[in-house]
Amino acid sequence: MIEVVEEYLPQIIASVFIILLTPLSKYVSRKIIIKYGQLTLKAEARIFQIIQVINILINFVCVVALAIIWGVQPQNMLVAVSSIFAVIGVALFAQWSILSNITAGIIIFFSMPFRIGDKIHILDKDTPIEAIIENVLTFHTYLRTMDGEQIIIPNSLFLQKIVSVGKPKEE
Repeated sequence: MIEVVEEYLPQIIASVFIILLTPLSKYVSRKIIIKYGQLTLKAEARIFQIIQVINILINFVCVVALAIIWGVQPQNMLVAVSSIFAVIGVALFAQWSILSNITAGIIIFFSMPFRIGDKIHILDKDTPIEAIIENVLTFHTYLRTMDGEQIIIPNSLFLQKIVSVGKPKEE
């Protein structure tokens, strides 16, 4: 037993460090996201959605770090992860669309110059939309037109559109 502990002591110490660092990094990132959300007047529900996504990413990094510490070759992990994503992609058919919507939701949270309640105008040649932002979720954004119609737009598509905040100028 002592020989086993001595042989794997560096891995044990590194694993304990990673396991202790994981909740600390979740706590710090949570505080930073909450502070940022409050400073930019983001909705509380939206702040907690972003915290959940970041926590999942931290957990994933922790698992990968532990696997590397215990000797799993990064090339082998890449093959395993890509195989898993290939199976999920075939099974769900829209896997990359889902991932792009989550990524777009995070980008919208941190960098867009508008908030829930703002009146926006989506400058689209085929279907221009004038609406009020009702909610921004992980996968999609809810808009309410001036006629009361609710429009749900995927975040990846919303991020690609040209959007003006406030009433557009009449020509």
